[in-house]
Amino acid sequence: QVQLVESGGGEVQAGGSLRLSCATSGRTFGSFAMGWFRQAPGKEREFVAAIGWSGRTTYYADSLKGRFTISRDNTKNTVFLQMNSLKPEDTALYYCAATGRTNNLYVSTTYDYWGQGTQVTVSS
Repeated sequence: QVQLVESGGGEVQAGGSLRLSCATSGRTFGSFAMGWFRQAPGKEREFVAAIGWSGRTTYYADSLKGRFTISRDNTKNTVFLQMNSLKPEDTALYYCAATGRTNNLYVSTTYDYWGQGTQVTVSS
């Protein structure tokens, strides 16, 4: 069993930054690809970013490239999402997820394990 716990969410003004963390426990973290997704009220869950098990390969939603950066520290079993130049439309519940698969990392059904989410609210 794999447990994922997100942290780092909060309320920030437009233009600000937040760094989300997702700590994992259970099975070997280094064997999993990790992803971040978000879901705003009344909207479907959408892909934000993903990172391969080694950290060398990253993927981003086209609309978020240049503002968001995903990274991981396999020594700390943690994946991060640095979010800069935040906009009110970034307001959502942000989830991290883990998978043993290596492709289709932008698809939510690829992932086997999910955290409970951390709320990000960006005020104008």
